[in-house]
Amino acid sequence: MKKFLFLLALLTGFVVQAQDQAREHRIVMQLTSGDSLVHKNLMKQFKNMLEAAPTAKIEVVCHGPGMDLLMSDRSVVQGRVKEFAAKGVTFTACDNTIRERQLDPSKVLTEAGHVKAGIIHIVERQEDGWSYIKAGF
Repeated sequence: MKKFLFLLALLTGFVVQAQDQAREHRIVMQLTSGDSLVHKNLMKQFKNMLEAAPTAKIEVVCHGPGMDLLMSDRSVVQGRVKEFAAKGVTFTACDNTIRERQLDPSKVLTEAGHVKAGIIHIVERQEDGWSYIKAGF
């Protein structure tokens, strides 16, 4: 009986471990800061997140001053954005912010997708079960 319980506990441990490894993380991050230190830190977070969970789906939605991350004439992390986009991180620009801040749409990095309203997109992601994280300090 003790051997049976031991084997059952061992098997259960393997099943739990396999389930944890198979868990799909879907994370939507909101970036509203134009602070270049925040942008650099966000790139470090992406690196850490993908090392811990290589199959995680990560999307960062930029609006307000956070759009600076995606603007070719303002971003201090353009190379890193391209690098992480190639690894599957999704970068999303808010068209309302582009219009309201009178940004040149042609200067949005080509790696970025677009949504009409960043906040509504974040809400929709949450409604679909994505985890929400506010980026910044």
